[in-house]
Amino acid sequence: MADLRSEFIGIKSPNPFWLASAPPTDKEYNVRRAFEAGWGGVVWKTLGSEGPPVVNVSGPRYGVIHGADRRVLGINNIELITDRPLEVNLQEIKSVKRDYKDRALIVSLMVPCDEESWKAILKRVEETEADGVELNFGCPHGMAERGMGSAVGQVPEYIEMVTRWVKQYSRMPCIVKLTPNITDIRKPAAAAKRGGADAVSLINTINSITSVNLDEFCPEPMIDGKGTHGGYCGPAVKPIALNMVAEIARSAETAGLPISGIGGVTTWRDAAEFMALGAGNVQVCTAAMTYGFKVVQEMISGLSDYMDQKGFASTAEIVGRAVPKVTDWQYLNLNYVTKAEINQADCIKCGRCYAACEDTSHQAIAVDEDRVYSVKDEECVACNLCVDVCPVDCITMRKLPMGEVDPRTGRPVSPYANWTTHPNNPMAAPAAE
Repeated sequence: MADLRSEFIGIKSPNPFWLASAPPTDKEYNVRRAFEAGWGGVVWKTLGSEGPPVVNVSGPRYGVIHGADRRVLGINNIELITDRPLEVNLQEIKSVKRDYKDRALIVSLMVPCDEESWKAILKRVEETEADGVELNFGCPHGMAERGMGSAVGQVPEYIEMVTRWVKQYSRMPCIVKLTPNITDIRKPAAAAKRGGADAVSLINTINSITSVNLDEFCPEPMIDGKGTHGGYCGPAVKPIALNMVAEIARSAETAGLPISGIGGVTTWRDAAEFMALGAGNVQVCTAAMTYGFKVVQEMISGLSDYMDQKGFASTAEIVGRAVPKVTDWQYLNLNYVTKAEINQADCIKCGRCYAACEDTSHQAIAVDEDRVYSVKDEECVACNLCVDVCPVDCITMRKLPMGEVDPRTGRPVSPYANWTTHPNNPMAAPAAE
């Protein structure tokens, strides 16, 4: 059987599934129940330094985007870091770690951008015997407006500076949690690496307003007639997160930097996709908030079965496997030609492919009086829209063999194996003399 045991930057856990720093990891009661359910690790909800207490709203804290079937696609969260006393959190962390030595327990931290503040809190966290710290440079609301969270994460120089402090004053492995609310995710990742970070985690939540109450004309969630932007997470952000993880994994400046993948992980397949693009493990929040802690059991069994089918002995064999195949658009093979093909035996004649192609694509699907749908090869550009909208998966893309004439262009399919070597590509390397 596949071995799901994980070792991420020296931190061992029985599987690669960690709960992210968020409401589900706010207290000892929750974390103990999570470990009993099977989670391999937990990132404790973000702690702040001692001082004026954090006060969260007592009204609604979440706004939700639903799919047509009421499935939760995304949650907008306006909750701040923990509002529980620092000393209480530290005592509970120590208690949990004492009883669950085989599980990963990471402490998320957010304090003012001041060297002494970081030095003081790191000393106290070390005394809990936690396995590491995660620096929350991503919170997009509330704390950012106080000069913390994404206010730091959007300035690479601050990331590098604080990370250096953490490595100077602590023996613990340091993970830097990155904000997606930035133009180029590679820059803060590179800053974290220069500062000595052992790993980065991403993505934190995306700045968002999920809905507007059209009776009160107020953003939701609504607090006494007012609303604010919050942090968006859940399945809807997964494509954004996958891209940012891949950018860090394939950048020359950050390649090899360990990554903890976050953003819409709901199933084992989501986790495997993050790992294939370079993540050493994954962190989960919205799935647990939607389905409860036991959702991890489906993730564990699904990933284990997949690895057995593929013959992978450990998750390390998945990590980064897809990175060499991620490229930039100009390096795609423009001589690769496919055409849509409809399996008439499976077609239910719903017409969705025809409507989509006729109205919004290339008018490449015909229909006769018997509602039989067929592809016009001379018009098909292989955009894949018909495949995407088909409810019964009866449409596939057929690759034209080399030398066959493309009915759309009248030209034979090129013998060039890759666009990067094609003489019409202005970025192609000059031919050898």
